[in-house]
Amino acid sequence: IVKFWLHIDQDEQLRRFQARQNTPEKQWKITEEDWRNREKYAQYRIAVVDMLQRTSTTYAPWTILEANCKLYARIKALRTVAKVLEDALEHRLDPR
Repeated sequence: IVKFWLHIDQDEQLRRFQARQNTPEKQWKITEEDWRNREKYAQYRIAVVDMLQRTSTTYAPWTILEANCKLYARIKALRTVAKVLEDALEHRLDPR
């Protein structure tokens, strides 16, 4: 199991929300609920830390993707998946 949490800071979230709001073909992606929930950003951060601590295990750890930069997040995700697959294959081929 590979789990990712994509983290963006509050400024980046606002930038993305505004971009969606101002781009007709992306307006469907943003709702009033998104804006309401954004006001609770600090509370969500606390909940995320709790969730990550309670649900990360040796077998299924979380990988936090710093996602302010989408390219960086995608590359880190791909590298993580590649590493997990390599480790699984190596373990499978290990005669021990």
